[in-house]
Amino acid sequence: MDAPEQQTAPRRRAGTRWAAVGGLGAVAALSAVLLTDPWGTEDTGSPAATATAPVEAVSAAPPTAAPTGTPSAAATSDRPAAAAPVRLTVEDARFDVTVLPLTPSEQELATELLVPPDTLDGYWLTPYGMPGEGSENTTYITGHSWEDRDAPFNRLSDPGLVGSEIELETGSGTLEYVVDSVVTHDKNTLKDSDIWRIVPDRLVIVSCYTEDLWGKNVVLTASPAPA
Repeated sequence: MDAPEQQTAPRRRAGTRWAAVGGLGAVAALSAVLLTDPWGTEDTGSPAATATAPVEAVSAAPPTAAPTGTPSAAATSDRPAAAAPVRLTVEDARFDVTVLPLTPSEQELATELLVPPDTLDGYWLTPYGMPGEGSENTTYITGHSWEDRDAPFNRLSDPGLVGSEIELETGSGTLEYVVDSVVTHDKNTLKDSDIWRIVPDRLVIVSCYTEDLWGKNVVLTASPAPA
């Protein structure tokens, strides 16, 4: 299925840290995400239990070594092969967006700071994991939340989404995930969060928390749906 054309948001505001997403007026609150090492920490357990209370955030950094994790136990040969994501849908949140690749520049990797394009689309962080069978790391997708406007990523600031199904369309097929947790993190500390653990075929979605667009991120973590 062909992905729809990229949606361009209205006027933009000066960039902020990539540790969050939010906005002023009808403006996107930039999803400033602090980068951390994509291959830095291998997970030895399951994703964190459901949490709804605010917790501190973390940043991210450039890739430095080959992954040491193994594919998720939930992944089976029935799942499409790992490939770039092109569309993300969360029916319970009335959320349906195009996903575009986003590769940090050398400067962004050096400063551990990245701001996605100011649009309504989702952006897949290419230095990290690719979703599907054979995945070697977590897949990260980010996008902007907006103030005074109903935008797709605004609808993810909802702890009631735990247990909801996610469909992630890729170049090799459609993958199904289930939301494990919806938590908030301080934008300044997101790069130190455990969301950056290496968990093959895990899905993490980051945006600005609508109750505190400039101070916190909301992070949805999801695992492959049972076969």
